[in-house]
Amino acid sequence: MSKRRRPISGAAFCAGIVFAGSAHTAVARTAVEETVTVGEVVVTADKVGLLERRPTGVVFGLDKPLIETPRSASFVSDTTLDRYGILTLDKLTAVSPGTYTASFFGVAGSVEIRGTLAENYFRGFKRIENRGTYSTPVGDAAELQIVRGPPSPIFGPGKVGGRVNFIPKTAQDSGAYLTHPVGEISLTGGGYDKKLATGQFGVPLNLGAVRGGVYAYGEVEDSGSFYRGIHPAHELGEVSVDFDLGGGWSTAFGGMIYNSTGDVQTPGWNRVTQDLIDHQTYITGRNTVLVDSNHDGRLEPTEISLGGTYPIGTSLYKAYFGFPLDIDPRFVLDTGVGTTKLDPRTVFVSRADFSNTTTDTAYLDIVKDLGANRTIKLQQFYDRLSNARFVSYGFPAEYRAWTEETRLSLTLPVNAPGGLITSNNLLGAADRYYRGEKKETFNSGLISLDRRDLSFGPTPTDVFDSPFNHSPGGLDWEIDVHSRWNDIGVFETSDITIGGRLNLILGGRYDHYTATSQDTGIFSFETPLEVSGAQDKWTYTASASYKLPWGFMPYVTYDRSAALEIEQAGDIRPANIQGGAFVSNSTLAEAGVKFQLLNKTLIGSLDIYRQTRTQLSGLNSIVQPTVGKGFEYEFRYLATNNLSFTLVGDFQHTEVIGPDKSVYYIPPADTGTAGINGYGGAFLTFDFSQWGGKPGNYSYSLVPHAVSSLFATYSSDDHPWGRWGATAGVTYASKTSGITPVAVTYPAYELVNMSLFFERGPYDITLNIDNLFDKLYFTPDQGVIADIGVLPGRGREWRLTIKRRF
Repeated sequence: MSKRRRPISGAAFCAGIVFAGSAHTAVARTAVEETVTVGEVVVTADKVGLLERRPTGVVFGLDKPLIETPRSASFVSDTTLDRYGILTLDKLTAVSPGTYTASFFGVAGSVEIRGTLAENYFRGFKRIENRGTYSTPVGDAAELQIVRGPPSPIFGPGKVGGRVNFIPKTAQDSGAYLTHPVGEISLTGGGYDKKLATGQFGVPLNLGAVRGGVYAYGEVEDSGSFYRGIHPAHELGEVSVDFDLGGGWSTAFGGMIYNSTGDVQTPGWNRVTQDLIDHQTYITGRNTVLVDSNHDGRLEPTEISLGGTYPIGTSLYKAYFGFPLDIDPRFVLDTGVGTTKLDPRTVFVSRADFSNTTTDTAYLDIVKDLGANRTIKLQQFYDRLSNARFVSYGFPAEYRAWTEETRLSLTLPVNAPGGLITSNNLLGAADRYYRGEKKETFNSGLISLDRRDLSFGPTPTDVFDSPFNHSPGGLDWEIDVHSRWNDIGVFETSDITIGGRLNLILGGRYDHYTATSQDTGIFSFETPLEVSGAQDKWTYTASASYKLPWGFMPYVTYDRSAALEIEQAGDIRPANIQGGAFVSNSTLAEAGVKFQLLNKTLIGSLDIYRQTRTQLSGLNSIVQPTVGKGFEYEFRYLATNNLSFTLVGDFQHTEVIGPDKSVYYIPPADTGTAGINGYGGAFLTFDFSQWGGKPGNYSYSLVPHAVSSLFATYSSDDHPWGRWGATAGVTYASKTSGITPVAVTYPAYELVNMSLFFERGPYDITLNIDNLFDKLYFTPDQGVIADIGVLPGRGREWRLTIKRRF
């Protein structure tokens, strides 16, 4: 039984390495144009923020330039985010290889890295799971760090695919405190009623011998959307405080609050056929057998049932077991049947749909410099999520969760006499605790994505009831998982250099996991009893690199890691605890070369990898193994003081290792049922490997095999009238498809984005145009509806931003 805890109140403590980052590069333009030094790299006029400003500990926890780190990793500065027009995580394909992501119901909560779901971190700490729950904000980031592969020992257990680490703006710039107040306000307006306002302010704060500063950032959005019926709205506030207390002591603390009411989930288009994708020809029609008899605007169980009693016998799905199915009159389209052309702006959404989210994040670091490059750190972190959502095809959910982590670490250099062998060592311990509740309703089968005729719009007979309505005899929470888990671990990592050229990084971690879950839902397929379990895991990492002449550094890495099999709210399914499957192993083998060429103005990397990992699959959340292989490349080139280029991309193949026993939605045609006789309901296979799916291993085709992005930026010299610049680039993605044997294929596409900016004194005007040529493209849906829903890509969008620096 896990020990009961209470969440930390107020400015809760944080864990994570202190990454100062470029705190106010958006405020002070000169910060990114001065001479930049990272390790041995010295470059001037990095006007787009493409080069590291100082080493970071994002990969191994020990400060090290990425160009010298034997792992595939990228960083994106706030200047790069601005110039490339990146507002959400799903746009990272422009600057980082391996980050193409299938649609999480149109909400950019997380990315997929190397074909599998990645994790979000804040200052080196893992946040609560976000699978399309809300759009992860990036506007207040000083830097985003993308690591491909598992977290190193200091960061705790995690999936081998990778992670995105968020570095907030602080009152430090390249390690130095602000010397004078700085600030910025911005207003953004654009197509589809885009409205966004931001403000940030940093001030030095010196109290006697104590030096430091405070930095605050705020953001408010109330916009329309390319997709009709969706109106993103959110508020964000972030504060960071940094102090040098004297005597070798320093501290950093702060927090972030985020509130969203507009991240409504949409599967995009339903009734997916190849003709719909190729020619936008949509099958129309509605079912009139079911009637909203009480005129409350939705279908309740008694209005769907053909004699059954909720929650048994009221389902609107048919199970497919490989033989022909009888026609159900509730499934038949009996009016308005025909075809029409569907506009990509028309997607599945109704006025009944909503998603309300609040997150709170807080941290505290206390650091003691012991001299001789020895440092001890006590760090604490807190993250809380509250979300309530409803998607009118029949998916209500409510998530309440919080987590806290305490980490104590010691950095200790140890060098051999004579200096032939030097090492920097990191050792410590960490304790992470989670507690949450996940409520969902779908087990009774009152779900039908295809029932709505998108060309006609929502009607009371394709909007389903939910527990939020509290209707007498209506739906209740069928799944109600109360979950808590604890991870206590000790870790050690050594960065060893031999002869100034050979570098070895060796690390290990031992974790003790305890987990307890109980499902008290009214129609759960789990045991109603509380289930507890415990496991111990040893994980390790080993890397070697060698600095060759002419700026090349080949490397190899092998990692064996472990991760908890967590659900959408960060919870653990009781059956996985009961079966001893709540902690899974993963491995990574990676080899590559990093380089600095042309007087260190061209930097980049090439790598190949093979990874094994698991992912939760199907409505039954089985633990499914996968194997991924790929080749990645990244180039950043400062061609002149005014012109720069980036080229990133990957070739990857992810294979699901069968048999896949997932419970999965399949199109009517896969059961031998014509669409007009089946779109009024839903079809399920209770074993994807036997009925309607694939019997053995199969390709995870929701992610393209090839993705590439080429961008160029020109920034003029300074003139008395100011300066100007432009960024333009193209992203290519190869074809994708669903995963059933006769799945619909989505064609390859290229997207062109561009931006123009003009600066004069403290003013900055930027025009961004996404999808310049209004290309029609498609992104497959994730999860159990991947073969019955698809999101049409956003058409041409523009926005104009005006900034004023102080």
